[in-house]
Amino acid sequence: MPTKEKTANIYNLEGKPVGTITLPQVFATPLRPDVIKRAVLSIQSRRLQPQGRDPMAGKRTSAESRGTGMAIARVPRIKGGSGRAAFAPSTVGGRQPQPPVSAKRIVKAIPSKEARLGLFSAVAATAARDVVVSRGHAVEGVPEFPLVVDDAFCALGKARDVEAVLGRLGVLGDVSRVRASRKIRAGKGKRRGRKMKQAVGPLFVVAENCSLVEAAGNLPGVGVVKVGDLNAELLAPGACAGRLTVWTRGAVERLRELCSVGVVA
Repeated sequence: MPTKEKTANIYNLEGKPVGTITLPQVFATPLRPDVIKRAVLSIQSRRLQPQGRDPMAGKRTSAESRGTGMAIARVPRIKGGSGRAAFAPSTVGGRQPQPPVSAKRIVKAIPSKEARLGLFSAVAATAARDVVVSRGHAVEGVPEFPLVVDDAFCALGKARDVEAVLGRLGVLGDVSRVRASRKIRAGKGKRRGRKMKQAVGPLFVVAENCSLVEAAGNLPGVGVVKVGDLNAELLAPGACAGRLTVWTRGAVERLRELCSVGVVA
């Protein structure tokens, strides 16, 4: 990993710089979209539910083939005069030729060092303006990347206060972009607990649990996460790196400690 140290300004709740901070070496990690994608897919695969079929599905019938000499296909048919086929694949109520089994390995495991590199690369991508812009975020008023704010940001307890601070930091435009993107999902998915569809907004990274978690809960597309719970999917939703991220000063210091002892992976 590169050894050159970088610094960033610390902004107060008025959007003005009040100091500087030395960034951890993780922010100098090279961008690796391929590794980030593998890390994100590994996380997503662990949420998949195993599927299986009853071994007797489609086989609970006494259907038999009528044999040859009748100028009809030799598929099994139910008893009676209807002549409807059964049991065979591609028939009404028939069995599947290759049904899914619950024993299938669906978790895409990757080496721990590769997952760590994917996370570090996703963290570094939040410090590159061109990467954040290419992802589609509205960053016209954001003064600096990475954007580090004072720890007083964590003490905000109301959504309107959070919006006011975001407006001074130039991040509110991205929240407005998310609001404008909300729409009703097409198809049957709207009846399955996911009616609305919207873009992904900024992510706030804090050192510990605070009132900001509830205050930002009413802002569309906004996420709040403790630095110890960071993963590649939060920083690169859809395996696309460069999510607009707001770091608190305490989170940056905590990130430095976690990376030095190898806790963040």
